[in-house]
Amino acid sequence: MKEPRSGLVMGTGAYFLWGLFPLYWPLLAPASSVEALAHRFVWSLAFVLLQLGITRRWRRFRDLWSDTRRVRFLALASVVIAVNWGVFIWGVTHERVIETSLGYFINPLVTVMLGVFVLGENLRRWQWAAVGVGAVAVVILTMDYGRPPWIALVLAGSFAGYGFLKKQARLGAVESLGAETLMLAPVALAFLVWLDATGRGTFGHAGTANALLLAGTGVVTAIPLLLFGGAATRLSLTTLGILQYLGPALQFVFGLVIFHEPISTAAWASFVLVWAALAIFTVDGVRNHRRILRQTAESFAA
Repeated sequence: MKEPRSGLVMGTGAYFLWGLFPLYWPLLAPASSVEALAHRFVWSLAFVLLQLGITRRWRRFRDLWSDTRRVRFLALASVVIAVNWGVFIWGVTHERVIETSLGYFINPLVTVMLGVFVLGENLRRWQWAAVGVGAVAVVILTMDYGRPPWIALVLAGSFAGYGFLKKQARLGAVESLGAETLMLAPVALAFLVWLDATGRGTFGHAGTANALLLAGTGVVTAIPLLLFGGAATRLSLTTLGILQYLGPALQFVFGLVIFHEPISTAAWASFVLVWAALAIFTVDGVRNHRRILRQTAESFAA
C-alpha cells in the first residue's frame, strides 16, 4: 500500500526538528536547565490551549477528565516526560549531546523489552539478537565511562515508558499534550514565580532575545509532536520506526561537529554495535511486516 506523501513530510519534519533540539537549548543561557524545563511546560500549555480553540476540540478535551483510568495514565505520562525533558536539556547544555543521542538510538530496543516484561510479548529470534548486541554496547560504554551511561539509559527508559502510557491513554495528540501540560504547568509556574521573587529567574532580566527564546520553548516542542501525530495516522509503524533514527543521528553529528565532544575508541565501538543492533531490528521488522501483509493477502484470495 502506497503511503501518502503528506505523512512522510510530517514524519520527516517531526524527527528532523527533534534532531535540531541540541542547538536550541544552549541558547537559553543563563537560564538553568530546570528553569528552561519549567518554561517549556508553561508555554506549551498556552500554545496547546490556543490549538484547542482553533481546532474546536474543547469538548473532547473537557470530556477526557471524566475517564479516571485515562487521567491516571496521562498523569504518569506527564511526570515521565518531565523527567525525559529535564535530563535531555541538562545533557545538551552540559556537553553530553552524544550520550543523549545514544539514548534515543537504544530507545526502540528498550521499548521492545518493555513489551516483554510489562505486556508479556514474545520476541522473535532476531529481535533477541538485536537486544543482546545493544546490551553489549551498553556494557562496553559503561566500562569506558567508568559508570553506566545514565543519561542515555534514563532518556531511553523514560521515552519508552512515555510511549507506553500514551498508548494506554488512547487520546489525540493535541488533547493529550494539553492534559499533560495542564497537570504540571501550575507547578512549573509556581517555580518560575519563586525564581523571580528570589532574584534567580532570567525571564525578563536577560534581554528580549532570551525572553523570546524561553517563551518559544512551548512552540518548538509542541510543533514536532503535532507533526508526529499527523504522521502516525498516515504511515505504517515500519516507516515511522525507520524515520525515528533521523533525530538521534542529527544529534550525534552535532555532538561531534558543532560541540566538538570527544569520543573514545570504545565509545565508537559501542555506537557501531548499537547501529548494528538497530539494523538487525529494522530489517527483521520490515521482513515480518511484509510477511504479515503477504499472509493477509493470501487469506483474502483463498
